[in-house]
Amino acid sequence: MLTFLLLAVLGYVLGSIPGGYIVGKGLKGIDVRKYGSGNIGATNVLRVIGKGPAFLAFLIDFGKGVAAILIAEIFSPQAAPLITKSIAGLACICGHNWSFFLKFRGGKGVATSAGVFLVLTPLPFVFALLTMIAVVGITKYVSLGSIISASTLPFYIWTFMGKEHLTYSFLACIVAALIIFRHSSNLKRLLSGEEHKLGEKVKTT
Repeated sequence: MLTFLLLAVLGYVLGSIPGGYIVGKGLKGIDVRKYGSGNIGATNVLRVIGKGPAFLAFLIDFGKGVAAILIAEIFSPQAAPLITKSIAGLACICGHNWSFFLKFRGGKGVATSAGVFLVLTPLPFVFALLTMIAVVGITKYVSLGSIISASTLPFYIWTFMGKEHLTYSFLACIVAALIIFRHSSNLKRLLSGEEHKLGEKVKTT
């Protein structure tokens, strides 16, 4: 029980590192939360300050998810490794969404979730990624691609990994619900035709 708690706390703290905010402030002196969608994720960093910073922000957020699972793999008890890694991964995603360092505000968890599931469920992750690429390629809406990709991931896990990995399917359902919830404002803009498309820039002055 203590191991679960410690890994959950570590995952949350790790997830709380606000990559987009750090990149914006460090490279350009800009708080990305004040522009575009107000999100600290890579998509808004791209919109506000460009490709290089956006890629760096993505690497930080993606890396947090990978690191949380790799640490959990090292320290998880043999009796319940799937549950332990799922707890660490979910805590990391929650840390990104509600960062301790940003007064419990944060991003939408897509890149961090991608890092988590790349390690936990590689093949289903690839299919979810291809789904996102297809949706974004057709519509140019990253938010819509994120929502649909997250929603299909539990199905891909069930299809390719079976009942023995039901814990990961359940985790994917929770994460999909979180991603949809965090994209509620995007859904409203999509429905009203006001959502930003991939590549659109916003003024910072």
